[in-house]
Amino acid sequence: MTDWTLTLPDHVIVTGAASGLGLECAKALLSAGSHVFGVDLGGSPAELTDHPRYQHIVGNVAEEATWQEVAKTATAGANGSLGLIAAAAILGVGTLEEETLESWRRTWEVNVLGNVIALKTLMPHLQKAEHASVVVVTSVDAHFAEQQLASYASSKAALTGAVRTIALDYARTGIQFNLLAPGPMRAGLFERHLASASDPQKFLATREARQPLGRITGADEVANSALFLLSKESSAVFGTTVVADGGLTTGFDFRTGSEGSSAHQN
Repeated sequence: MTDWTLTLPDHVIVTGAASGLGLECAKALLSAGSHVFGVDLGGSPAELTDHPRYQHIVGNVAEEATWQEVAKTATAGANGSLGLIAAAAILGVGTLEEETLESWRRTWEVNVLGNVIALKTLMPHLQKAEHASVVVVTSVDAHFAEQQLASYASSKAALTGAVRTIALDYARTGIQFNLLAPGPMRAGLFERHLASASDPQKFLATREARQPLGRITGADEVANSALFLLSKESSAVFGTTVVADGGLTTGFDFRTGSEGSSAHQN
């Protein structure tokens, strides 16, 4: 009989761990028994601060100094398997004329270069680990345009291309590489986009209506997908993007009316 318990890395680095998807991933990993190293500009989340297997590193993921500290802390005396869930991201909202070049630069620095720096710094340690797995969080916006998110969508498209290429370059090292593409989820980036809307209630109702399931996916649900990709059990999945969007991109018709996604209503 097959045991479907996920085999997760002993030590996992999680970026964006102070909130949203990163926090949910950290919580799930701790529940599963992993030692988690959270990385975020924000301080340690209160619910994890006193956990014996959680260490928090305050730093900017787009700076090399942060990753030197992460590598030093997360690999000091560590043996066994090593994982990375790269969930940190920022989102600039605005049309081409509204969003500043500084916002564009900052978005690309965090969403693209931050992950490149992370992988460059951690690669020697990932290659030495007994087993290593990398999950980089991209977005359905890497492939589908969404209004007022040009800098964010383009950064996620660039990130997707970079990680897929890196996966090919290191495919024979034994490191698992995959991308996870959430759709809208009730977490920081979505909440910011919601808050910027002229009519937040209408914005939310419209987004919920166009979801086939009729609701916005929870960050904890997406975290479950991240943990599967991080596990040894996902060994047949390599260098690809797994979509966790609650069915948003299943069809080309993004319904916005009260009819929802199906004629069959409970």
